[in-house]
Amino acid sequence: MTYLSADLLIPGSGEPVTDAVVVMAEGTIRYAGPRPDAPAPVGSDDVLHVPVVMPGMWDCHTHLVGTRAGFGLDTVLLTPPAVAAARSVGDLAAALRAGITSVRELGGHGPELAQAVTEGSVIGPDVYAAGAAISPTGGHGDAHRVPYPWVRDCATHGGILQTADGVDECLRAVRLQLRRGARVIKVCASGGVISDLDHPLHRQFSPAELRAVVEEAQRAGRIVAAHCHGKDGIMAALAAGCRTIEHGSCLDEEAASLMREQDAALVPTRTIFEGILAERHLLNDESYAKAAAMADRHLEAIAIAHRAGVRISAGTDLGTSRPGTPLSWGRNGMEAGHLVAAGLTPLEAIEACTANGPLTLGPQAPKSGQLAAGYQADVLALSADPLADITVLGDPRRITHVWKHGELVKHPTPSGRGV
Repeated sequence: MTYLSADLLIPGSGEPVTDAVVVMAEGTIRYAGPRPDAPAPVGSDDVLHVPVVMPGMWDCHTHLVGTRAGFGLDTVLLTPPAVAAARSVGDLAAALRAGITSVRELGGHGPELAQAVTEGSVIGPDVYAAGAAISPTGGHGDAHRVPYPWVRDCATHGGILQTADGVDECLRAVRLQLRRGARVIKVCASGGVISDLDHPLHRQFSPAELRAVVEEAQRAGRIVAAHCHGKDGIMAALAAGCRTIEHGSCLDEEAASLMREQDAALVPTRTIFEGILAERHLLNDESYAKAAAMADRHLEAIAIAHRAGVRISAGTDLGTSRPGTPLSWGRNGMEAGHLVAAGLTPLEAIEACTANGPLTLGPQAPKSGQLAAGYQADVLALSADPLADITVLGDPRRITHVWKHGELVKHPTPSGRGV
């Protein structure tokens, strides 16, 4: 049993608690709350005091695709799967060291890597994956710079791109991802930024196609995450029953009201916008121009959603495996600071990074993201208070300890560096 005392406990949902205790045993939180009400430690317990304790963070929009030379879908398609998976192992480890204990992976090698994490072959966060994002031919999930037969061949062999046209192909596309072990289904309801020939404002898929995807996913207890930038795509996705809107760049008051009414969540992924603006050489000119044109509107959309009371869950859209850039894994916690810049309070941003994470999985959600009895023992210790300085969450050096399922997977060494 682990007995963890802290000057400040941030529960994920609810108000912080000073002079607090967290007790963990057999992968589960047994107690989290004020010290006077806590059970006393016994001689065999591991006892530790830290300045701040909070739940492990969720990144609700990631891509395990292992690319280094660029950021386009052609690069993703042309990266050998074995190389991509090997690079992604390092990405997962970097995320865990950064305090990310769970990721929702929305297009990549996630189902296979999830299996490796679960069996202990790979060290990393829990992975809840979609498999391939489902896109119409010529849409956001189509690699426009390579011959189309290559894209179809990728899908045929269980790859990371899946095009579908018409209701029957959409049904089959969902079933193929379920066959891979998908815990959530990803659909491209609008054009995108990194794809060449489509536009973020353009709606993709017909209403019948989107409904087919959602209904087939629901039959298997999965929700549908919809990539959407333009309002037309957002409204079409909501009408079809998609439960999360990814990016939501052109969300307005009408769309926000509908999201609130349908209890749909926004995963804004501000990190990818900030990273692209800082590292424009990673994208071609067309993609960079689209991102720059959408950036201010995207920040406004987050503020609109927040004012309307839309549930916001943190996600980064990180996917590159080249260390040391604003788009590298291990910087996932910076999303919290971007959410604060968009109008959330630090406590609300932390809730978006913790308690709101599992809610993006619907029936597949684990009991995670909160420091409360009965929840999964995914716990972080911090050297400083993120309520006073939210950038703490984006600096792995200030995340001193990480427990995943109650197991201590990061701690300071005598040199002061974590392992």
